[in-house]
Amino acid sequence: MKFIIDAQLPPSLVTLFLKNGFDCIHTNELPLKNFTPDNQIRRLSLDQKRIVITKDTDFFHSYILHKEPYKVIFITVGNMELKKLFESNFEKVTAIETHGLIEINKSGVIIIH
Repeated sequence: MKFIIDAQLPPSLVTLFLKNGFDCIHTNELPLKNFTPDNQIRRLSLDQKRIVITKDTDFFHSYILHKEPYKVIFITVGNMELKKLFESNFEKVTAIETHGLIEINKSGVIIIH
């Protein structure tokens, strides 16, 4: 699986995903870095089949309405809790392969669609 981590999330998450065998980039690695417009992130996601990990409700709504970007992991917890939640829920995160949208909240992973 391929992932792209959005600007409001820590770049250190890339290392965690790479250690778990996933292809992962952060928006700060793109030419416009964290100023990359959402429409370019959506296009990259679709072109490369990258799953967007984000706190941005625009990606959430765009997926619900238009099935863009490719897939979304929507984060509704603080950044301090993220690493621990991902580490303890990677097996649930892989559910994104058969679902288009999942949410990670304080209780773990919730599959939405």
